Amino acid sequence: MKRIAFAALLLCAASCKTPAPGSRTVSIPGHGAISVQIMPNPIVAKPAGGNNYDFPVDVIVHETGGRGVTVSRVTATIYGPAGIRLGDQAWDQNQIKAAGFPTNLPGNGEVRYHFVPRHSVPDERLFGSVRAELRVDAYDDTATPTSSTTTVSITR
Repeated sequence: MKRIAFAALLLCAASCKTPAPGSRTVSIPGHGAISVQIMPNPIVAKPAGGNNYDFPVDVIVHETGGRGVTVSRVTATIYGPAGIRLGDQAWDQNQIKAAGFPTNLPGNGEVRYHFVPRHSVPDERLFGSVRAELRVDAYDDTATPTSSTTTVSITR
């Protein structure tokens, strides 16, 4: 009985662990799939006056499944010390198009999006423990969804 209780406790502790930084891709075999790369890595914050900083970043999306896909959303979620969610920002398909970027990728194609979000940072000490999770959502010509997520650090 003690072994079962210990195994259950160990399983519970393992499932509560925060995911490690890195890349994750969700796709279905035989359909469109994507991977994402962030440049620069780490993202370097640039002072923009007062407490404001620009966070220039290129999000490079690769189609890896051999079928064309349409990017529907790019989302950046910022986490601070101890994994506390500090905020997020998203660009939908219409906003990406309005910025002059294509949303359709051919099979095995690539597109690069350049974003420069500006945010207030009340305490510069946050830069030592902040990370960004960037997720790209897309779908192929059969409306099958795919996504890719990667985590990068942010410095000053």
